[in-house]
Amino acid sequence: MAIQQDDLHWFGDRFNAISDNIERVIQGKRDTIELVTTCLLSGGHALIEDVPGVGKTVLAKSLARSIDCTFQRIQFTPDLLPSDITGVSVWNRETSGFVFRAGPIFANVVLGDEINRASPKTQAALLEAMEEQQVTVDGVTHLLDDPFIVIATQNPIEHEGTYPLPEAQLDRFMMRITIGYPARDKELEMLEAHSNHSTYEDLEPVVHADDIVRMTDLARAVHVSAVVKSYLIDIADATRNDPDLLLGASPRATLFLQRAARTHAAVDGRDFVSPDDVKAILAPVLNHRIILRPEAQMRGVNVEKVLENISQSVPVPGTRID
Repeated sequence: MAIQQDDLHWFGDRFNAISDNIERVIQGKRDTIELVTTCLLSGGHALIEDVPGVGKTVLAKSLARSIDCTFQRIQFTPDLLPSDITGVSVWNRETSGFVFRAGPIFANVVLGDEINRASPKTQAALLEAMEEQQVTVDGVTHLLDDPFIVIATQNPIEHEGTYPLPEAQLDRFMMRITIGYPARDKELEMLEAHSNHSTYEDLEPVVHADDIVRMTDLARAVHVSAVVKSYLIDIADATRNDPDLLLGASPRATLFLQRAARTHAAVDGRDFVSPDDVKAILAPVLNHRIILRPEAQMRGVNVEKVLENISQSVPVPGTRID
């Protein structure tokens, strides 16, 4: 699929419309908003991890409200069952057969609030849906609609009554994103904007679900040259051979890097990926996939510093031409 310049203008206009709409509610966090939107358009899922009260849930809800699509919220609790997520087959006396009643996973945007409060068995109910965009119940496979994104939230501070996400679950999230506290002037804007009522209630859809599908297809058509693909593999290899790391980036991480870099290039109005696109999304795509060695942690090394060193040390290709 060849991308025309008009397609890229259309792509950028709608990307900015979504981000502008969300920024009416989440002030001063444009970079974070654009990362979540990039994740959606790259066909990935996002894990928003931060302290309470910074807007994790509102960000996810605002994204869903900016798109004319279906939305479901799942409040993860210790007593939540896998069938509460995927759905269940119930007996229909009229037809003398089982009828499938779909769970909340059957939506375009699914918010998994406080995902680490559910048991590992319940967390695992998301694995098939996130990887294969389908759900299998009682031996029958049900496909999920396009677009589809799971946005999960969790609090990294409170550990009592929580179940840490296993590596297999973490690796299915394209990005792990933090929001952080707003700057002083932006927090003042927030107080003004939300003085009488929440601006979230005023949000209206600015794009349709079909627009998101088309944007995703356009992003996938962005060209990635052989040298940039080699650069992606060099970065993955660097994480796997870093002496401070116990676990490096998986092949899925390399694929996610490529997909997110394509979307980043399309937002920038280009039909090709540059090394700068890869560097721009490197940290959110890799920061939850690599594990530090205990001795590195004792020396005060952190994941952010390791990724920064890798970004600076891996040779950057000087051309995009095959």
